[in-house]
Amino acid sequence: MRTIYLLTLFTLLFAACDGTDESAPFLSEQNTSVDLRSKRVVQNDTSYIPSQCYTKTEDGQDGVHNPCMNCHVNSKRPNYVDDVALQESYSFNEYTKTNRYTNLFKDRSKAVDAISDENILAYVREDNYKDSSDRITLAEQLKSPPETWDYNANGSWDGYTPDCHFDFDTEGFDKAPDGDYTGWRAFGYYPFLGTFWPTNGSTDDVLIRLPKIFQEDEHGDFDIEVYKINLAVVEAMIKETDITIEATDESIWSVDLDKDGQLTTTTQVTYAWEPLKERYMSYVGKAKMIYDGELESNLYLPMAAGLYPEGTEFLHTVRYIDIKNGDPTMASRMKELRYAKKESWNSYPQIQNAVLAEVKEKNDFPERLRSIIGDVEAGLKTSYGWVYQGFIEDKEGYLRPQTYEESMYCIGCHSTIGAIVDSTFVFARKFDHDEKQMGWYHWTQSEKGLQDIKEPRLADGRYEYAFYLEQNHAGDEFRDNTEVMEKFFDESGVLKQDEVNTLHGDISHLIIPSAARAITLNKAYKVIVEEQSYIYGRDAHVRPISNVHAEVEIDQSTGISANRMERYPLQ
Repeated sequence: MRTIYLLTLFTLLFAACDGTDESAPFLSEQNTSVDLRSKRVVQNDTSYIPSQCYTKTEDGQDGVHNPCMNCHVNSKRPNYVDDVALQESYSFNEYTKTNRYTNLFKDRSKAVDAISDENILAYVREDNYKDSSDRITLAEQLKSPPETWDYNANGSWDGYTPDCHFDFDTEGFDKAPDGDYTGWRAFGYYPFLGTFWPTNGSTDDVLIRLPKIFQEDEHGDFDIEVYKINLAVVEAMIKETDITIEATDESIWSVDLDKDGQLTTTTQVTYAWEPLKERYMSYVGKAKMIYDGELESNLYLPMAAGLYPEGTEFLHTVRYIDIKNGDPTMASRMKELRYAKKESWNSYPQIQNAVLAEVKEKNDFPERLRSIIGDVEAGLKTSYGWVYQGFIEDKEGYLRPQTYEESMYCIGCHSTIGAIVDSTFVFARKFDHDEKQMGWYHWTQSEKGLQDIKEPRLADGRYEYAFYLEQNHAGDEFRDNTEVMEKFFDESGVLKQDEVNTLHGDISHLIIPSAARAITLNKAYKVIVEEQSYIYGRDAHVRPISNVHAEVEIDQSTGISANRMERYPLQ
């Protein structure tokens, strides 16, 4: 790695002396050699089905485990997938019954042992997103993309170009080097069950950005107060609940935010969306004028509960785990940079029709596989109006665009499961006002991270994480995380109540790994990076995973039907 760095540095210095662009970013040979122009699938035509769906739910000792309840639930409109029945059987066809995530069965012990703790920690502490001059390396590369990345051969990059600087103010807003707001805002949230808990290998963060019209006042000028209110309105519409805000004078915006019939000072956006009763919500500023029909816009701007405005963007980084002062924390190095944008608005009937069309397709042509529209530049599209695009480490650790097949991995979970809210997971799980900065902050802005965060409750009052442990008897889908199992279960497989009580008051007790486990999983993933074997599975593990099927029978029972439990939304 050091040799490559020095050679690259020499090349840059030579270019500068030669009169060429001295600001050209590092571009490794591996980075440019990955040809992204082809949509040919090498390994798995259904990589939109995640590896977790092949988990063995029966343990051979009359025990039944239910990790399926994470994703396959009784959904709430406007999510009409309602796929709770998938908890009962492996609903696969002749092609999908074979588990093509062969990395799951690979023993990485020798490769992991060959990496020292010092080397892996040095690796994860390197910044592969920005260079020493604080420039976004990938953005610099995309100004003049290599031929092997240029899908449509037009000499330019037509997809998302990274533009978040991860430089946050005290309210979670990202700032560019010139001090301007980029529009991105970070927020804290309850990590989704299982795979996305740091104890299973990765830390992550999520940011949201609304279109510029949501950031501007009636005159078209940027106004941070307008933006904060509009973000709160969107949060209310997604969570379908009241949202606490800083004290604001409603008369400035001519909007009754708290629905008390007066334009006064308020600290609440009241959720009141009942069109049949003529109860509506409203944005403020320029977005309000467009919503009211006073201004024309190229954005279609209706409002509906459970749906984001057209043009909403999300940025999601998946990272390694660093160790600071003996404690696991978010690393600088990114494994992946994931991007999503809502490109078109779909009404409730349109969404329902899209779901029914997929159901009919599967019923009429059970052996037909899904066709995913898009490419590496334009991103891959869902039938619900969203586009997804991803960047991932190359062999040398630099970020590169994902191939078409690698990008397919994102589509299944963001389009055809019951647990999502308008194709997304996390914003509906954003912290409420009683957490730091009303939930608007980046993990790096909190000294405690996820420590002392109380466990989330489901709408019926049950503790969500404890319920997952109770139903799955493990802390991950594969039941491969022995650290969690040994901490939370006795030798008979019964939950330890003392550990659960601690979890109720501090989720880090469950979801943060020990330093030793974090370092080991960093090494296991680094092996995948060196192999560039993402299409064979990107789950970090050292030894072959035993609780996963290599192949299942079509519609084989999971054994869950007798004790199937439905998940409920958070309170």
